[in-house]
Formats: sequence, C-alpha cells, structure tokens
Amino acid sequence: MEIPFFDLKRQYDCLKEELDNAFLRVFKKGIFILGENVRLFEEEFANFFGVRFAVGVGSGTEALHLSLKACEIGPGDEVITVPNTAVPTISAISFAGAKPILVDITQDTFTMNVKKIEEKITNRTKAILPVHLYGHPTEMEQITKLAKVYNLKTIEDACQAHGAKYRGKNTGTIGDLGCFSFYPTKNLGAYGDGGMIVTNNEELYKKLIMLRNYGEVKKFTSKIEGFNSRLDELQAAILRVKLKYLDEWNNKRRDIAMLYQQLLEGSNIQLPCEKEWSRHVYHLFVIRANKRDALKDYLEKHGIGTQIHYPIPIHQQKAYKILGYQVGDFPISERNAEEILSLPIYPELTTEEIEAVASLITEFQNLM
Repeated sequence: MEIPFFDLKRQYDCLKEELDNAFLRVFKKGIFILGENVRLFEEEFANFFGVRFAVGVGSGTEALHLSLKACEIGPGDEVITVPNTAVPTISAISFAGAKPILVDITQDTFTMNVKKIEEKITNRTKAILPVHLYGHPTEMEQITKLAKVYNLKTIEDACQAHGAKYRGKNTGTIGDLGCFSFYPTKNLGAYGDGGMIVTNNEELYKKLIMLRNYGEVKKFTSKIEGFNSRLDELQAAILRVKLKYLDEWNNKRRDIAMLYQQLLEGSNIQLPCEKEWSRHVYHLFVIRANKRDALKDYLEKHGIGTQIHYPIPIHQQKAYKILGYQVGDFPISERNAEEILSLPIYPELTTEEIEAVASLITEFQNLM
C-alpha cells in the first residue's frame, strides 16, 4: 500500500466544484491584488478566531517579520524563541535586524520551556516569540506574565496551529500579535504562499496595513518604510472556501491521532501528548523512536511517506553559527532531532491506511 506523507489532490477532489468556482469568480472580476476576497477573508478569519483585526500578508515568515517591525523591533534588539523550529521563524527575526535568543523545549510537548525564559531576558530583549509546534500550544500563561513584568511584546508563531486552543483561547490570539502560515500543507492551506497576522491592537493593525504595502496610507503616498507582502486575491478566494471546513478537518485530524494512539499504545515509542489545558490540532503527528532512521527506512521501503520536523536544530545550522551556541546547549532539542519522526496525518486518510502504518511500526519493533 502506497501512503504519501501528504496528498493535496485528495483535498482538491473533495472541494473541486467550490474551488474551481472561486478561481473563476476572481478571473472574471479581473482584480488580483488587495480586492474583495482579501478584505472578506480577513473579516472571516478575524471572526473565526475571535479577534478585532486580521491582515493578510505574503507568507507566514512575512507575518512574523512584519509583526516584529510593527513592534519597532530591529538592530540591537533580542527576541527569545526556540531552537527546534523551522528556519523561517529565525529568518523573520533576522529580517527585522534583531538577534534570536534561544531557550530549550519541554520533552513532552516539544514547545518552549517557559521556566527557562526569564534567565535569558536582558535589557536588549524586546519580545518573546513562542512557537505552537506541530499543532500543540505553548504554555502561554507564564509567557504573558513575564511579558507584562518586563514590558515585552508577545508574538505567537501559530503557523502550525490553526484552531488549536490554550485554556479555551485560540492560539495566535493570546499575545500582542499572532502569525499564521497558509503554506499548502497547513491545516488551512492555500495553493501557494500566504500568511495572516491577527491582533486586537488597533495601532498595530494600522501599522501592519501600511507595512505590507510599501508603507502607503493611500496609493503613491508612503508614510513609513514598508514592504511588498500582500495576500493575493486568488489565494484569499481559495482560503475563504477552505476556512468553512477548518473545524471539521481539525476534528478529523484529532480522530486520526486518537486512532494512532490506540493502535500504538504499549509500544516503546513516545507518542504525542495533549496537555489538559490544550486542544491539539495535529498539524503533524510526531513520534520519538530510538532507532528512528531505521524505522523511517522500513516504512518508506513499504510505501509509507514520512518526514523529520526538524532534523537540524537552529543553533546547529551553518547559517546560524553566528549566534554563538554550541552542541550541548539545548540537549532536549538536540536529542529530539535525532529521534523524531512525522507520520502521515491529513483529514483524507482512511482507517485502513492508518491501521497499515501502525501495523508496520509494530512489525518493525518486533523485528528489533
């Protein structure tokens, strides 16, 4: 049985008529930049997440970058985040001219260890940037408390956590700003790049509207230095269709995760956890295994697609040696990088396919 790690065609086949019609309406109208679909999608997204404002931008990376710029974070400033994230999280900080300061993660949720944040705060620290990794929220209560005490901004990287909740609140809506990616494989994905920033702060919202479009307050009139980072009409039209299904898709992901948990219970691999204060939306289903590489090879030999998110922690990336960290500085992130494996998980997976993946993992363990 061939089971791809992700299969966008299945999703398209389910929504073909709606998606095709959405595309055609944009083509017939002939407006492709900052038109009606972007405006309506921003309103619908804000309503879905229960915030006042949403700003569509070019990507999740740009959502983070522009959020930092809106908070006037730049050269000489420091932003606290984690080493076990996608490089774009760090790129966004670098784009703003600030320095990423890393703290290790917890062993169970793979998210920021909030107990290690305060020791990293200096007079140059301007923001904390937690990453809600794999669809599980970071423990936000301590972060928001520290931000208040030290007068820091909190910018949430919710690029893998569309619809996840922390103590009943949507991730991305707890800090000053929340950032989302619409990369095609996300829980809510476009057919290209795209991103969104959400906030309840009107001043930040007004700055973001300018920052995404050359700093303009009106056409050909730039009030501040800005960028070209706009969500386009075609992607917004597609995302408007898909947003209606996000809750349903997240529930299906949770059902798949529960079935994996049941089928792999009692095995010697570490399964994903879901803290009592969270609602995990399983953007990824990430296990830990002592013989990860051998397991990955075994599954792929039998037609099962897998990936590793992420094989090289940020401080071990050649591009970020400049940060000055050494091997051993973040032991949990480093160990995870050697043991984690992402299994197929998307709403269109069948029960038969999930059972086949779990059966092969059990078979591999028995061979060992």
